Amino acid sequence: MKSRNRILLLLLPGLILVLFITLVYSLLYGPHIKTGGKKITIYIPDGSTYTQAMDSVKAHISVKHPKTLEWIAERKKYPQLVKPGRYVLESDMSYTALINYLRSGRQNSVNVTFNNIRTLNDLAGRIGMQIDADSTRIITFLTDPDNYSKDGFTAETVIAVFIPNTYQLFWNTTPKGLYNRMLGEYKKFWNDDRLARAKEKNLTPVEVSILASIIDDEVAKPDEKPRIAGVYLNRLKRGIPLQACPTIKFALNDFTITRVLKKHLEIDSPYNTYKHRGFPPGPIGCASVEGIDAVLNAEEHDYLYFAAKADFSGYHNFSRTLAEHNRYAAIYQRELNKRRIFR
Repeated sequence: MKSRNRILLLLLPGLILVLFITLVYSLLYGPHIKTGGKKITIYIPDGSTYTQAMDSVKAHISVKHPKTLEWIAERKKYPQLVKPGRYVLESDMSYTALINYLRSGRQNSVNVTFNNIRTLNDLAGRIGMQIDADSTRIITFLTDPDNYSKDGFTAETVIAVFIPNTYQLFWNTTPKGLYNRMLGEYKKFWNDDRLARAKEKNLTPVEVSILASIIDDEVAKPDEKPRIAGVYLNRLKRGIPLQACPTIKFALNDFTITRVLKKHLEIDSPYNTYKHRGFPPGPIGCASVEGIDAVLNAEEHDYLYFAAKADFSGYHNFSRTLAEHNRYAAIYQRELNKRRIFR
């Protein structure tokens, strides 16, 4: 019996040490954060202090041992290595793994999508809902030409840089970072083939985007876009004003107008393509890829006019002469009156 007790006494320190090591290991490396098979997203905004970062962590996950988490964070110098971003936890994780992840800065990207954009304010609002930079910061950057004049853009044309699509960006992308990324995408989009086709038509990429933005708003049927692009190019060649109704709505900043009236055509604006020949100062929206390629692949014909068909199919009648165009337009106007569409 004494021999057994002596053995137990000899083994006890070792058992205590094993238990201690097990406890410490569990505290440091045990799977304390349970995701339940769901993704948990932690957002740490730009400029966050260590305290704010930890508050963000605790707001999104259940921390049963906050003192242990903070002890690990301090030992790993996280207070000096806070990196903003969007961090996604996809599986159970220990406190140590969490701190390693956050201090690494290897944040997850977000899919940023924009299309059907009419103005810079629309653009800023749409993107501002998807990244940390809000719409005010984005629009402040985009309306200051000093930020991009070196690249050949103005406040009126910078919207051409934004080709509608879905892009992967970091959540904490700054307005400047956003612009630089989009400029890179713009340069890749305008490859040698597209540049050559624009040159064949004596157009710059921005002029292509201007026409494309008008066509995007004007045309409901994609298969008609190349033909209508041909009409506008014919008018430009002959020095005939574009007379594009979408530019009037843009000038008035009223996109609810369904019927452009004579009073609307009196607006004093460089975007009034009924009064001014040639191109307006810039695109009237983010030109779609479809619209841009329609201009680059415009049909070659001798049409100078088009009017919406009275059957409201979304298609148009095309004319070579003003007299023919006026007949089609009158039919369409009568149908508008019949349907009591006066605005």
